[in-house]
Amino acid sequence: MKRSSDEEKRQLEHDAAKLFLRCYEQQQGIHMRNIWHNEPNKPDVSCYQENEQLDIEIAHLYASETEAMAVLGRPLSMQMQRDLADMAQKPSEHRLRAALERLLKQKAKKRYYSERTWLVIRNASTIWRKVDFEAVIDDLNFPRTYQFEQIWLVCDFYRGELLRVDEKRPI
Repeated sequence: MKRSSDEEKRQLEHDAAKLFLRCYEQQQGIHMRNIWHNEPNKPDVSCYQENEQLDIEIAHLYASETEAMAVLGRPLSMQMQRDLADMAQKPSEHRLRAALERLLKQKAKKRYYSERTWLVIRNASTIWRKVDFEAVIDDLNFPRTYQFEQIWLVCDFYRGELLRVDEKRPI
């Protein structure tokens, strides 16, 4: 039976939140518990950071729409498969920076009913690794305003190496 796109999106968000909470706990030594999903006008999920509620907006980062289709198991034409192979052969800092900045700009436009909101970006691309993100983070152009208290990047889809994206944000 095929799952609906809403169910698929919700499962991806849940998996990303679960991975982030586990890695954050290990890295920071702060307890993160109880994930629950929210309705629109709130960030995707909420949890408890120690005893304080924290809302988290989840975003997945792909190198291209074609790559997103491949990662999500959608059928790809031969040309799409060739494009993916070509892209994997030539990873680009420019492409990564542009994708991150586009995602940050898109998320900065949203407004949430929330006191504390973090943005967690999960790398779903097979061509980018933690070292690639470390190379571009210092030079990112952040939107002037956004609602996020902190912005985190889960650098690997499964292992969850974390980077704090907004720490080096120019003031």
